[in-house]
Amino acid sequence: MAWETVIGLEIHAQLATRSKIFSGASTAYGAAPNTQACAVDLALPGVLPVLNREAVRMAVKFGLALDADIPQRSVFARKNYFYPDLPQGYQISQFDQPIVARGHLDITLENGETRQIGVTRAHLEQDAGKSLHEDFHGLTGIDLNRAGTPLLEIVSEPELRSAKEAVAYMKKMHALVQYLEICDGNMAEGSFRCDANVSVRPVGQVEFGTRAEIKNLNSFRFIERAINYEVERQIDLIEAGGEVVQETRLYDPDKGETRSMRSKEEANDYRYFPCPDLLPVEISTALLDEVRQTLPELPDEKKQRFMAEFSLSEKDATELSANREIAEYFEVVAQGCGEAKMAANWVMGELSAHLNKADIPIAECPVSAKTLTVLIQRITDKTISGKIAKDVFVELWSGESDVDAIIDSKGLKQITDSSAIEAMIAEVLENNPSQVEQFRAGKEKLMGFFVGQVMKASKGKANPGQVNEILRRLLNS
Repeated sequence: MAWETVIGLEIHAQLATRSKIFSGASTAYGAAPNTQACAVDLALPGVLPVLNREAVRMAVKFGLALDADIPQRSVFARKNYFYPDLPQGYQISQFDQPIVARGHLDITLENGETRQIGVTRAHLEQDAGKSLHEDFHGLTGIDLNRAGTPLLEIVSEPELRSAKEAVAYMKKMHALVQYLEICDGNMAEGSFRCDANVSVRPVGQVEFGTRAEIKNLNSFRFIERAINYEVERQIDLIEAGGEVVQETRLYDPDKGETRSMRSKEEANDYRYFPCPDLLPVEISTALLDEVRQTLPELPDEKKQRFMAEFSLSEKDATELSANREIAEYFEVVAQGCGEAKMAANWVMGELSAHLNKADIPIAECPVSAKTLTVLIQRITDKTISGKIAKDVFVELWSGESDVDAIIDSKGLKQITDSSAIEAMIAEVLENNPSQVEQFRAGKEKLMGFFVGQVMKASKGKANPGQVNEILRRLLNS
């Protein structure tokens, strides 16, 4: 039987406010446990929540970027559940009247196809604390520093049909919240994570199958692996005569599998009701207009501009615009050196390779955009070759900061003296008479051999263009 996968994602983006959503406690990451939990976060008797206005503005900004409906009125509700990571015994969230209603996000798939994925809603809520299990000798520790951190929960329509589509959607949303500067997107710290609702159904069936929810996925690689495993698990279960149970599951990256955590709650299990401590949120036209003025150039807009302004291919423009900091870095280099295609190749090639190997974001890159600009200029003015430029880049990455100083100290300047290059070529041809004879007999592939020998003789410093030109002239004479 042929099966179709149905996926919906619930993304949790921690909003980049300095204080929590209902208290004045700090949201800074990395503090000692329970040092950033105030009386409100601890749910001490008599305390009342006060809504953080900046969290509202950020949610509205997000909704406008999705071209979503922003209701004039939204309501906070109590979502009742009893876990120690929220001492009050309920989570303040939004239920039937969220701050952001229906919107959409366009994603580009690996084959170049563009799909529009519906966003059902995005609502504000408080994050929970952390349960810690290490070093407690069978007990559980609770750190409430994170409790009350503002979250924007972004719920997609169940319109994703593969793990790769889910990753493409997640990456696009990750880029968007960073462009908007409403979330730092740090997945390792839990600032951006998701739950994946996964089900399968026979191809052609309209009704959805029974879904399982995979909780707290915090890397693109884990999302893809967890979904693929869960799809295979459900298909195997059904084909063996079993039934999928609606439940919450966890992904174990060490074993590469999902495992059951608890039965999946329905909305009525949480006994939602309007929070009596908070007034409804009224969104005025004036606020919408004010926030709209703060919208930056978004990824799709930047991609189109890169294609028009720098004559980049859609593939290159898509890759370069996917991350705001990389896009800004590229633009500085492209405008500075005047060679957009070469700048794109360096940013997507050598620079990205070093960033990936070091596992650091571009914000921590030791080679500044201005420094890379100078390096590319030395290629275009023929001071050094592209090959030697890669050696210079390694020195820059290691801590050196002056391109010209590296070139001078290591004697890397390109040889452009035609007579000197011709003398080297003549010597190479004299030392390889049989290859010369074969080339002149029609074995054109030997051209690469001769170029390699000349570059070896010049220690990589001969101008490749001149080498090719003079070689052809001498071989054909």
